[in-house]
Amino acid sequence: MKKLTSTQETMRSAMISRRSLLKASVALGAVGFASPIYVKNAFSSSGEMNYMGWAGYDYKPFIEAFTGATGIKVNFTEQPDNDTIFAQAKLSLQTGAFDVIEPVVDRTQSYVENGLVQPWDTAKFPMDNYLPGMADGLAGEMAQVDGKRYFVPGVWGTEALVFHKELFPLEYGKASLADLWGPNLEGKVTVRAHSALATLGRVLDAEGKLPKPFLEGYKNDEAMKEIWDVILAEAVKHKGNIAQFWKGENEAQAAFRTNGCVLGHCWDSTGFNMGKEGPYGYIAPKEGAIAWNQGYMLMINAKNIEQGHEWVKFVLTPEGAASMAKVYSANPVAKGSIELLDPAVAKFYADAFPGDASSKLWWWPTQTSSFLKLRAEYADKFIAA
Repeated sequence: MKKLTSTQETMRSAMISRRSLLKASVALGAVGFASPIYVKNAFSSSGEMNYMGWAGYDYKPFIEAFTGATGIKVNFTEQPDNDTIFAQAKLSLQTGAFDVIEPVVDRTQSYVENGLVQPWDTAKFPMDNYLPGMADGLAGEMAQVDGKRYFVPGVWGTEALVFHKELFPLEYGKASLADLWGPNLEGKVTVRAHSALATLGRVLDAEGKLPKPFLEGYKNDEAMKEIWDVILAEAVKHKGNIAQFWKGENEAQAAFRTNGCVLGHCWDSTGFNMGKEGPYGYIAPKEGAIAWNQGYMLMINAKNIEQGHEWVKFVLTPEGAASMAKVYSANPVAKGSIELLDPAVAKFYADAFPGDASSKLWWWPTQTSSFLKLRAEYADKFIAA
C-alpha cells in the first residue's frame, strides 16, 4: 500500500471523523462560543484590524465571535480572487489599507519577492495547535522563505467536479478531469481559466502528450512556456464547451443558476452551496482533486500587528477553526475542531471523497512571480480565443 503523506493522513482522519459525525446528534450550526478555549491578553482588549478576505462568504458570525472574545474591531474588505487580493496588497503599500490579508500558501514566494509582507512572530500563537500536515511538511515548506514563516493556514479545501445529478451524473472512479473537455457538453461547462489549463495539463501529462512533465513548468519558465503552449492549443479546440469562466464564488454559482451549466471545475464551497439549492453533487476526479491551503499574511506596513497575531491565535482554537471552516463550508486547521463541524458538511465531504480519494489530493505547487505572470497571460489567451 502506498504510504500517505502527513497531509493525506490528515485528510483521511478528517473524513473518518466526519463520517462518525453523521451518527452524532450535533445540531446545525453547532459551532458555539459560549465558553471558548481562548484567553485574552494585554493586546486583545482594544484596537482594530484591517482585513482583506474573500467575496461570496458570510464572515459575520466569525468576526462577531472574534470581536466578542478579544475586543478587537475588524474592518473587512472582500475581494473575488487571488489576483485581486495580490493587486490590492501592492496598492496597500502606498495606502496602508490592510494589516492582514488572506491568500493561499502557494503564493507565498511571490508576496515575499514583491516586498509585500513581513514574517509572523510564531511565538505569539500556539503553532502546535495545527493539525498535522497543515503547517508542516510541504505546506510548511511553501509557507516559509529563508527560514521565516510568512504564511499561516486558516482553512483548506479542494477544487474538483461540480455536476448536475440528473443532467450529467458522475460517480467516483469514473469521473475524470477529461470530462470537462468531452463531447456533448457545448455551452454546458464552467471553469476558472488558469485552473482549467492546469487540469488539462494533468490529463495530457498522464496521456504522455506533453513535451516535458507537467510539474517542470512550475520550476522553469522556459519549460512552462513549452508545456503550456501545447495545453493552450488543446484547450482552444474544446473551448465551445465553456459557457462561463468564473473567478470568484458568486460567478461560479451563477454559472449553474442562470447560465445552464451542468458540469464545472469549482471549489468545494460551490458544490456545497449548489447542493443546497438543487440536484448538484461534488466529486473528486479519478486523477485527484486539486487541494488549496488558504490563510493569513501580515502586510509589511501593517499598523495593527498585535491584533493580527490575535486573529491567528483565535483561529487556532477549536471553536475558531471550526467557525472559519463554516464560513467556507471547507476544512478546519486546528486540533479539536473537526468534532465541532456541522453534520451536513460532514456528509458532503464523505460523499465527495469516497474510497481512496483522500490519498490522491494534488496540492498546488509553489508559484513564483514570473510563473504567475506567464500563467495569467495563458489564461487571458484562453479567454480571448
